[in-house]
Amino acid sequence: MKKIIALSILVALVAYLLFWPVPIEPVAWQAPKAPALEGDYAVNQKLAKARILAQGSGTGPEDVAIDDNGNLYVGYEDGRLVRLDADGTHPDLITNTHGRPLGLDFAPDGTLVVADGYKGLLRVNVQSGASQVLTNSADNTPFGFTDDVDVASDGRIYFSDASSKFGPAMKGRDDIIEHAGHGRLLRFDPATGTTEVLLDGLQFANGIALSENEDFVLVNETGSYRISRYWLKGDKAGSHDIFIDNLPGIPDGVSANGQGTFWLALFSPRNAALDAMADKPLLRKVAYRLPEFLQPQPVHHGFVLGLDEQGQVIANLQDDSKGAFSPITSAEQKDGILYLGSLTEDRLAAYPLTESTP
Repeated sequence: MKKIIALSILVALVAYLLFWPVPIEPVAWQAPKAPALEGDYAVNQKLAKARILAQGSGTGPEDVAIDDNGNLYVGYEDGRLVRLDADGTHPDLITNTHGRPLGLDFAPDGTLVVADGYKGLLRVNVQSGASQVLTNSADNTPFGFTDDVDVASDGRIYFSDASSKFGPAMKGRDDIIEHAGHGRLLRFDPATGTTEVLLDGLQFANGIALSENEDFVLVNETGSYRISRYWLKGDKAGSHDIFIDNLPGIPDGVSANGQGTFWLALFSPRNAALDAMADKPLLRKVAYRLPEFLQPQPVHHGFVLGLDEQGQVIANLQDDSKGAFSPITSAEQKDGILYLGSLTEDRLAAYPLTESTP
């Protein structure tokens, strides 16, 4: 009898793992072999020097925007937009979007543009707290996961819809496992109120950053471990190419310091099990049905790269210690400080850049 019961349980378990309905339809692809963490990517403990700010003020300050006075602006998991002093003290509530504020950037008129995962692209008056939805769809397709934003000097707004199929509730996991290209790079023109799709078919479109001369814009493809570049000016205007490929980690946010350096936040080093399943759609479905703690997990490892405008690595900042600030989802430079955000931490971090670091 016990054998029959055990066999029945085993059959039920196998049937569940193979046939239980799931919301993903994985697409086979060939993940490139992850580069070793050596050379330009050698493990180090530089980020251990980062200073912790705003401990306990809120969970998930995914991005950081800094105004001309050095004040810090962050969005939390509970929808709050908060202003902090430069040292992370005196949190001041600006507004609550009742969504999930992710990417942040200031427009030339001083308003804060917010990529809200649920609400779309927002504009917030940081003095009054008044907010408006600028756009929440393009080409008759609603945004599913408005993610990051960078505002050009002419006021036009470049932003990403990470996935038109899977929203923030799953934190990108579903889209990345499916790998079907639901991400888009978009541009909103406040002068005309129009939203334009610049690129589609992206693998979880994430961080956005304009070059120093605004002749191209970068968009992170988290699901493909690469950064794509869309040309805005010159002979290549309207075309796109790969800025850097086969990154050693999972790219999240990217920002420009206005001096020819991009700061790239890597959520975690690559996961060998996830890469091994890239060309095995059925196995990815089986893994999806497992309890989340049994699925491939990110490593607790702080990781930020500095890239020049040719896509070459010029800085490598890491910390894989137990107390590391991780995962890092954004890195924003103001003067000699690199401010670090996180999707899950209840704090920010500030890393002092040295003369030898761009």
